Amino acid sequence: MSDSHPGKVWFIGAGPGDPELITVKGRRLIESADLVLYAGSLVPREVLDGVRPGVPAINSAPLSLPETHKLLRDCAATGGLAARVHTGEPSIYGAVREQAALLDAEGIAWEVVPGVSSAFAVAAAAGVSFTVPGGPQTFILTRMSGRTPVPEAEELSRLAAHGAAMAVLLSAGDPEGVQERLLTGGYAPETVVVLGHKVGWPGGEVVRARLDELAATARRKGFTRQTVFLVLPGEGLDASDAHSRLYDPAFSHGWRAASEDGGGEE
Repeated sequence: MSDSHPGKVWFIGAGPGDPELITVKGRRLIESADLVLYAGSLVPREVLDGVRPGVPAINSAPLSLPETHKLLRDCAATGGLAARVHTGEPSIYGAVREQAALLDAEGIAWEVVPGVSSAFAVAAAAGVSFTVPGGPQTFILTRMSGRTPVPEAEELSRLAAHGAAMAVLLSAGDPEGVQERLLTGGYAPETVVVLGHKVGWPGGEVVRARLDELAATARRKGFTRQTVFLVLPGEGLDASDAHSRLYDPAFSHGWRAASEDGGGEE
């Protein structure tokens, strides 16, 4: 994150697709930028509605890493603010690391603005929680091996053995493989799964199914791209018993004393 050049590059997480699910800071930087470079295959054009007239807004989908770097470098070298807009959350399956390394090598300052991951957008749309009192307290975000390999220790069935809540991204092309590995790893066939297809985009949809029906559901719905699978073992628990202790009248903490009779007001 050096600053030998007068300008700066901001990597901005645009969220899952809904133009309103970008941070206030991210939108402000896009509106202030002298160059906007965005992943056009995944970032809706509506996210860029605030770009100032005359400012180039360039789709990076057909560009190589050296080509994108030259655009960012040339903007920063002349004192400009470059907004590099990525889908979702830049730290998850993003390409920030290699872009930042090139900027560092040339002394160009950069920072990251976080965004909403598609995994969290799907959970919100479905009205579900990854962690549940008395149930899962761990959340795993992962993917199956594809053109980008996954380390053997992170193979899906091995992670499934933890019994934690899970979001599986970038794996919709092989829903049968996802289902098989999750079942092999130890999840019960009746485990609740949520399939989120293009959530945040027009026509986006969420569907609930049992784990042993995941593949059939995905195929029937045509969810073979831009789909997130949420595995939710906590959804099988009785909601009346799964309450956070934070708001329990009998539970004291730094802001409230416990009520002796277990009732009363907070």
